[in-house]
Amino acid sequence: MRFSGLYLILDPSIAGSRSLVDLVKTALDAGVRLFQLRMKAPDTRTFHDMAAALCPLVRAGGGTFIVNDRCDVAAAAGADGVHLGQEDLPLADARVILGPGKLIGISTHTLVQALAAERGGADYIGFGPIFPTATKTNPDPVVGVAGLREARAGVRLPIVAIGGITAKNAGAVAAAGADCCAVVSAVLAAPDPQAALAELVEAVAKNPR
Repeated sequence: MRFSGLYLILDPSIAGSRSLVDLVKTALDAGVRLFQLRMKAPDTRTFHDMAAALCPLVRAGGGTFIVNDRCDVAAAAGADGVHLGQEDLPLADARVILGPGKLIGISTHTLVQALAAERGGADYIGFGPIFPTATKTNPDPVVGVAGLREARAGVRLPIVAIGGITAKNAGAVAAAGADCCAVVSAVLAAPDPQAALAELVEAVAKNPR
């Protein structure tokens, strides 16, 4: 698959009363093809049921569906892969569970971490936070566009930039070398998600890597 454009992170704690199913349909119509389900504090069954509902919807729209943190949920729901943080299951163990045909992304915050993920066999890296973000309770230090450029120069893997990305700065992030721009609040908490998606897609498209 090709990493490009927007990478929409679906987090019910940010979406509030909005339906994730409706948000996925809106995003697919806007041209988004990369999705991640992030549920930080649910019971396993709730996480599984949401993943099982969204995965076929994304697939039917020609998209790729990633589950955050949980290899067991990803495998059971038939997801395309998993995204792991620095304190989650080690990459090598995740590969044993999921097998060679699934995607594994790793969150990284420094060039050292990015290089380690590449050596370990990750399929892509998340890199950030590029800008300050309010979606994490204890965010890592902001790396900025300069940090993104350094990572781009150091690794060959696809880079999904994350952290405080909006329609106003997405173009600069793409121009700095990000293959994808991951967004959460910029869409899920927007007054009009459809309009927000259109603006973001346009901003990224103007500065393709």
